[in-house]
Amino acid sequence: MKRAVRMRGFTLIELLVALTIFSIMSALAYGGLNSIARTRGELAAQEDAFHDLMRAVGALDRDLRMAVARPVRGSFGQSLPACVGTADSIELTRVGFANPQAEPRSNLERVTYELDAGTLKRGRFAVLDRAPDTQPVMTDLKVKAQEFRLRYMDASNRWLDAWPPAQTKDVTLPSAVQWRLRTREYGEIEGTVELVSAWPELAPGAAPATGGALPIPLRPLPGGAQ
Repeated sequence: MKRAVRMRGFTLIELLVALTIFSIMSALAYGGLNSIARTRGELAAQEDAFHDLMRAVGALDRDLRMAVARPVRGSFGQSLPACVGTADSIELTRVGFANPQAEPRSNLERVTYELDAGTLKRGRFAVLDRAPDTQPVMTDLKVKAQEFRLRYMDASNRWLDAWPPAQTKDVTLPSAVQWRLRTREYGEIEGTVELVSAWPELAPGAAPATGGALPIPLRPLPGGAQ
């Protein structure tokens, strides 16, 4: 006579206990993964913000180092100095406007920097000598700053808050420009750039400018200026 085999499974209470433990472990695991993902996202955002800051600072330094003493005509035909600066903005002419297609145009460019609604912006003019409706195309450099300050050194090594100096008609470049950015994340960041006193008059194959302005090279200057 065969004995009946009695099958024994989990009781309802045991299933409920197992599900409860599983739910607790899942919640803990999700919380840990969510914390890791959030931390990685914050680190990535900080890294992107730092890269944006370095790109903006690099662009500002590069434009200042490539400044050239070429005055321009304003929207109403008035003469504007090669560098026009205040304590919180600057506009200048720079050499090295890339021309990969060898178009018949100057490689000089007029650029400006300013702090607009807490964001550092760079503007560029499509032409050097402007028409009445010429406006700069502004680019957001993605740098949040509480303050953007500038100072300008004259030939006597004095720091000024504006350029050209007051009550003068100086159209030359300052000897140096000092800038300072105050940010919430990185504190104060500053730099001093010595401006080139004189570029070579003509690059190979360049054509002289008219109207008494400095020569406008049609190709990059020697030394790798872009």
